[in-house]
Amino acid sequence: MLENINLAFQGVWSHKLRSFLTMLGIIIGIAAIITIVSTIQGTNEQIKENLIGAGNNVVRVQLTQDGNQVELGYMALPQGVSVITEEMRDEMSKLDSVADVALYHQRQWPDGVYVGNNSFSGNLYGIDSHYLAAADYAVNYGRGFSASDFAACRKVALIDTKTAQSLFQGENPIGGTMEISGEPFTVVGVISPRVINNLNDYYMYTGNTSGTVFIPDSCWPIVYRYDEPQSVAVRATSTNDMTTAGNNVAEYLNGHVISGDTFKYQSKDLLEQASQLQSLSESSNKQLIWIAAISLVVGGIGVMNIMLVSVTERTREIGLKIAIGAQQSRIRWQFLTEAAVLTSMGGILGVGCGIGLAEMMSHVMSTPVAISVPACIIAVAFSMCIGVVFGFVPAVKASKLNPIEALRRE
Repeated sequence: MLENINLAFQGVWSHKLRSFLTMLGIIIGIAAIITIVSTIQGTNEQIKENLIGAGNNVVRVQLTQDGNQVELGYMALPQGVSVITEEMRDEMSKLDSVADVALYHQRQWPDGVYVGNNSFSGNLYGIDSHYLAAADYAVNYGRGFSASDFAACRKVALIDTKTAQSLFQGENPIGGTMEISGEPFTVVGVISPRVINNLNDYYMYTGNTSGTVFIPDSCWPIVYRYDEPQSVAVRATSTNDMTTAGNNVAEYLNGHVISGDTFKYQSKDLLEQASQLQSLSESSNKQLIWIAAISLVVGGIGVMNIMLVSVTERTREIGLKIAIGAQQSRIRWQFLTEAAVLTSMGGILGVGCGIGLAEMMSHVMSTPVAISVPACIIAVAFSMCIGVVFGFVPAVKASKLNPIEALRRE
């Protein structure tokens, strides 16, 4: 085998220009496929980051009715839905793919929230002591909620930077007072998500463009006067585990909190939405891969052609080898190896060109790319297979030459 490989390299080197032109179809095809695959991978990662946010592994599990999220408004705890206890939260945090679990209440565009004469429009959350860590919020200045805030139902609030700008208009909000449903709450801290790629990520996790206010969940009945179902923020162990974590928590809640078929907890699966968008992107790009693959077939035909020419040129050499006892299988392997080496070199060059072209497109067109190592390995292996397939006919032809006729050829 090593001797065959050595002879193959000698043959390629002795006809450098012809070998390069033969490999050109393979190089172009492999380069095109690597470029397209790299673009697909980069686009998929960009879709996931834009929709989910890089490093944000939080899944929202919310109460639904007939598949639609329940808008609580001013209704009490629905029949057949129990309050989630702290013990249940601890059990959910131990489920597979779950890193942390937090409970919260939420009102979108709540009425009766003011700072002086400025009204608030955004999201109001009633959160437990685990929420800031589970949803990965950081305190910019001031402080977070303490255990005594929850235990004493202390009327304190945290706000995000958007709320601080819009309601306090450049003044220091720490120590300021917010009125929520007629109750005074003291602002003790300003917070923001730790991981923000862009404003779209920020708005995704704060829920609106107007800001977010957080109060202890123990104070929620002070504001709204009754118990109501909680939502759950689930921090998955990784972005790829978001679906599993959300489904596990939803299944647990439906088995322990829900009675009857009217209401169900369901996870708001951003990862699944990202996968759907990725599928749409991939379906169109896969057509381009098939088109690029046509050039590989053309390149394979070129390899077959040049190998047939090589057999004709080396008829006397082949006849001499057969005459002194070389077996047909050895002749076949020699030419198959030469064809495989030729296309493998084309595959390696094609991978290099594909990576370079992908990086160039990334800089020129601001298109995200992600080089796939498995795709590069498969491309080189596939190019080798092309050499074996299209080199088979010339190899068989060489091995079946009549030695007497071959030696008589000029």
